[in-house]
Amino acid sequence: MRNLRHIWFITLKDLKLFATDRGALFFFILFPFFFVALFTFLNPGGGAEDPRLALHVVTQEAQGGLSHQIIAAMETKDDSQLQPGEPKIVWDRDYDEARQAVEDKELDGFLVFPADFTEGVMMGYGAQLEVVADAEAINTRAALNGLAKAIATRVGSQQVTANAAIALLIEQGLATTGDMSGIQQAIEQLFSGQGGMGTEQSLIGFGTQQVGEVEAGNPSDYVIPGYLVMFVFFAAALSAEAIVRERQNHTLERLLASSVRRETILGGMFTGTAAKGLVQILTLWVVGILVFSIDLGLSPAAVILLSILMVIMSSAFGIMLATLVKTERSAGSIAVLTSLVFAALGGCWWPLFILPKWMQSIAKITPHAWANTGFNKLMVFGADFSAVVPEMLALVCFAAAFGIIAIWRFRTSAV
Repeated sequence: MRNLRHIWFITLKDLKLFATDRGALFFFILFPFFFVALFTFLNPGGGAEDPRLALHVVTQEAQGGLSHQIIAAMETKDDSQLQPGEPKIVWDRDYDEARQAVEDKELDGFLVFPADFTEGVMMGYGAQLEVVADAEAINTRAALNGLAKAIATRVGSQQVTANAAIALLIEQGLATTGDMSGIQQAIEQLFSGQGGMGTEQSLIGFGTQQVGEVEAGNPSDYVIPGYLVMFVFFAAALSAEAIVRERQNHTLERLLASSVRRETILGGMFTGTAAKGLVQILTLWVVGILVFSIDLGLSPAAVILLSILMVIMSSAFGIMLATLVKTERSAGSIAVLTSLVFAALGGCWWPLFILPKWMQSIAKITPHAWANTGFNKLMVFGADFSAVVPEMLALVCFAAAFGIIAIWRFRTSAV
């Protein structure tokens, strides 16, 4: 109980110093909203633009194959007839040119019907649709995979019907296993509905449904979390200056002389730093919701927990930094440098999901990247609690690593 009282007094002292420092209050509480307001003003539309998704399709079959009928049925012939959100289907006639366009990053990807598609469907052994896509074109690749599955499902259901019809024809003596022309004609009738391959009737039903209006994305949903991560870490890192100053002016030694234990001093400094971080995140989230209309997503509890873990990790880093440096000036310099580098690399200034994969991989050496990825999943992409468990565990690991180093290196004297 006595140790808890000492921790509380040290924490209260840090909070009072923070509350009376007008420069710190402005820089760490009000200054982030200047950036948010500026970014929102420069990018008011956010995600207002609804770009038309174009899905490219190629066939390697000769003229007259089933794939030609399928593509002709799906191909978009008049853009003006497309409903909002409906993708445009583009028929590319040359496979090699389309593949080269993907390699040159001029095209995100395309769906390929193989040369034996009709034969595989007719004979019942199936055919393999191929999706050729740029590794970084996640949305296009997913859309093409969905289109391929829809085609495969429809063709598969037709194939079951065709097999049943073949068995019936053979059973009734209207065809034999060696009479492939009669069987093929029956299959064509089933697939085309009119007995000919030249029909314009659609083999694949392809439609879209719009639910609600397409709304503009709120840029604050990824701007505010980014600046929260940056400034919470910045404030915690700069707290190392105060700790080093108290060590240099022998304040920590006097606390030891007054029967305050070493672990209590360390716990009080950590709690004080974390308390300032909690004030920051509370202010940022409240103002963000009331003023900037941010959406916490499907799991507000996950957003809150992720914010708390960010505060704990940042506080542990601030204490660790104080134990690694000898002077107040070096503590401040390293705090500023580390905060700015981690913010730029970790996606605080721009969303990580718009960066190339190799930059996203490098960013994972920073705790900022894990925190920002978690916030983006929850607030931009609508993920649930379970989706951000890896990011939460990463922040716990960073906090544990910083905390262990801080405990190992902590000393109360300047010598």
